[in-house]
Amino acid sequence: MKTTLLALAAAAGTAVAQNAAYSQCGGQNWTGSTTCVAGYSCVAQNAYYSQCVPSSSSTTAATSKTSTSSSSTKASTPATTSTKATSATTTTTKTTSTAASTPASTGHVQYAGVNIAGFDFGCGTDGTCTTSSVVPPGANGNGQMNHFVKDDGLNAFRLPVGWQYLVNNNLGGTLDATNFANYDALVQGCLSSGAALCIIDVHNYARWNGAIIGQGGPTNAQFVSLWSQLATKYATNSKIAFGIMNEPHDLTISTWAATVQAVVTAIRQAGATSQKILLPGTQYTSAAAFISDGSAAALNTVTNPDGTTTNLIFDVHQYLDSDNSGTHSNCVTNNSASFTTLAQWLRQNGRQAILTETGGGPSDSSCLTDVCQELDTLNTNSDVYLGWIGWGAGSFDTSYVLSETPTVSGSTYTDQKLVTQCIAGKFKK
Repeated sequence: MKTTLLALAAAAGTAVAQNAAYSQCGGQNWTGSTTCVAGYSCVAQNAYYSQCVPSSSSTTAATSKTSTSSSSTKASTPATTSTKATSATTTTTKTTSTAASTPASTGHVQYAGVNIAGFDFGCGTDGTCTTSSVVPPGANGNGQMNHFVKDDGLNAFRLPVGWQYLVNNNLGGTLDATNFANYDALVQGCLSSGAALCIIDVHNYARWNGAIIGQGGPTNAQFVSLWSQLATKYATNSKIAFGIMNEPHDLTISTWAATVQAVVTAIRQAGATSQKILLPGTQYTSAAAFISDGSAAALNTVTNPDGTTTNLIFDVHQYLDSDNSGTHSNCVTNNSASFTTLAQWLRQNGRQAILTETGGGPSDSSCLTDVCQELDTLNTNSDVYLGWIGWGAGSFDTSYVLSETPTVSGSTYTDQKLVTQCIAGKFKK
């Protein structure tokens, strides 16, 4: 389990008899009260964290048992050798909403699409990106996006890229003219496809070659330099969104929130005042752990220079296999409880999130059921969830375990079943 900063919450719990709605009320090493205010019950989210959630007909007691939740690594590599992993936290407790937490939902999210990978190939969870492993999606990526928009009705794409590639391995340096031009061709392809949202995603896990940004590694100023340049390039296009960092992990969340604040301020000061900025938490920005690992509370303090939180969107990921790694073809959960719990917190705090990585075996029957149900939950809570983006297509081979890459015969594209039934199917409902 990753280290989180819940010491203050634990200390506060000893001073009160009842815990407030959605606050911590139990878990391993918890020393505070395990009771909640009226209308709320203390429900275990995992072995390390229990939370006061709206009461259901049957109350689940908080537990402090020890369990092992492994966290796999995710390494972006070409074609069939690619592996992907995020936080291993899973949630099995079901939550029933009360009338007070009924969402004002349209029943339909605003955005849905696919990650177009390739410029991130060679990037590992230690922040090392071997630029020679990059496989630009090129014309294939642009063709896929055109197809996804025209034939499937999708409207959002996430465009991963390694920090090292953008600056040609020169930490703190300017954007490399050749490499950035290659990447920008993909960005322009996204914009010209008719997509409503094109997300620039720096795919470095909050690191550069093993060292954490702002925590002994690259300085905040070096990271800010990258984002100031990117924001300046795209400041006039409101369809661009800035995904600050892919899957931070094993870091001090309060310090990371200060880094995120510095980037948000720099992006806005560069003239990109209308774009969405996606704020990632720790523990691979797991949706299931977003509250318990302190990400929600820490990132909730990040603001625009004018003090507002307009267009500052929480960036979350979640997979559905046995260890939430995205490395298995079968699915074992629909994540409904996790997304319902997070939705309640988002609603209470007036915030929104977007799911920028999820997926499963492209033809596995369990995933065709569970992923669709997961996305149903996001549609149900569309007042706080902007949408979803599946992983992944682009330069991935169709045999990749989580492939959402369509096959092509001449000018005809044939989608993976998961895309047809869930990623696009639940968006076109």
